[in-house]
Amino acid sequence: MQDRIEPRKIATIGSIIFFVGYALAGMMHWFRNPGWLIFTFGLIVGTACGLTYACVAPTARKWYPDRPGFAVSISVMGFGLSAVVFAPLTPKMIDLWDVNGTFWVLSIFVGLLSLIGARLIKNPPETYAPSPDKTDSEADAVKNTVRVVDIPPTKFIRMPTFYLLWLALAMVIGGGLTAIGLIPAYGEIELGLMPAAAAIAVSVYSLVNGLGRPLVGLIADRIGSFPLMILIYIIQAITFFALPFIAVNLPLLILCAILLGIGYATTFALFPVLVADGFGTKYLGINYGLVFSAFGMGAVTNIIGAGMLDSTGSFTPAFLLAGGTSTIGLLLILILQKKMQT
Repeated sequence: MQDRIEPRKIATIGSIIFFVGYALAGMMHWFRNPGWLIFTFGLIVGTACGLTYACVAPTARKWYPDRPGFAVSISVMGFGLSAVVFAPLTPKMIDLWDVNGTFWVLSIFVGLLSLIGARLIKNPPETYAPSPDKTDSEADAVKNTVRVVDIPPTKFIRMPTFYLLWLALAMVIGGGLTAIGLIPAYGEIELGLMPAAAAIAVSVYSLVNGLGRPLVGLIADRIGSFPLMILIYIIQAITFFALPFIAVNLPLLILCAILLGIGYATTFALFPVLVADGFGTKYLGINYGLVFSAFGMGAVTNIIGAGMLDSTGSFTPAFLLAGGTSTIGLLLILILQKKMQT
C-alpha cells in the first residue's frame, strides 16, 4: 500500500492499529479466552507491526541508494534492540500493573512512539539524487542502482527469483526464531542456570541482533551483500549444529548466541537490499513485503523444534533442525547469487 499511497500514511495507520490492538488485548479480564489474545495481540498487533516495519526499510533504501546496506540496517536496528529493552522490563511491568494493565501501558507507549516515527517518514522526491560528494566506488554504486529495472509486484510474484528469496528468508529466519525460543530454556534445563543467568545469553543475542545490523550493512556496502550473507550463514549453520555439543557453560552459550545474533542481524539488514538491487525501488515496499511474508513460515521451524523438544526431551534435534534449515537457506542464497548477478 505504501507504494501507491505513501509510507507516512501507512505507518500512521499502523501506529493507530498498535494502539487499538494492545488496548483490546488488555481486556482479557472481560474476555477470558485464548482466542481473544490471538485475535487482538496476534492478528491486530501483528498487522500493525507489518504495516509500520514495511515502511521503514524501503524508504531508507530510496534515500541512500549509494549506501543501501548501511541505510536499511540502521533503520531497522530498533526492531532488534526492542527485545533488549522490553525483555527485562515486562516482568516488572506485570508486577506493577498486571497483564491487562501492561497491555494498556504498551498501547499508549508503542502507539505514541510509533506515531511520532511515522510522521517523520517520507519518500524522496522523484528527481532526488544523492549528494555528488562521493568516492568513485560510491558514485558507481548509484549509477548501477539507477539502471535497475523497477519490477511491479504482479510480475515479481511470477518470477522464480521471488520464490527463491521467499524460501531463503523462511529457512534462515527459522533458525533465528529457534535461537530466541530455545536458548533461555537450554541454559536453564541443560546447564542448570538460574533464569536470570540463562536470560543473559538471549539478551546478548538481541543486543548483537540490533547493534550488529549497521555493522553488517556497512560491510555489505564494501564487499557486497551476497559474499557477506554466504559467510554469515555458513557460521550460523555450523553454530546450530555444534551448539548442543559445545555450549557446556554460560560463556560458551553466550558465544553461540553472539554468532547466531549476527546471522539474524544479517537477515533483517540485507534481504531488503537484495530485493531493491534486483527489482528496483519503485515497488520496493510491496515487493519486500511479499518476501517478508516468509517470516510467518519461518516461525514453523521454531514450533517444530519446540515439539521435538517436548517429544524427545532433548534440545539436540531442535538445534540440528535449525542448522538444517540454515543450510538450505545458504544453498538458496548461493543459487540466488548466480541468478541475480548474471
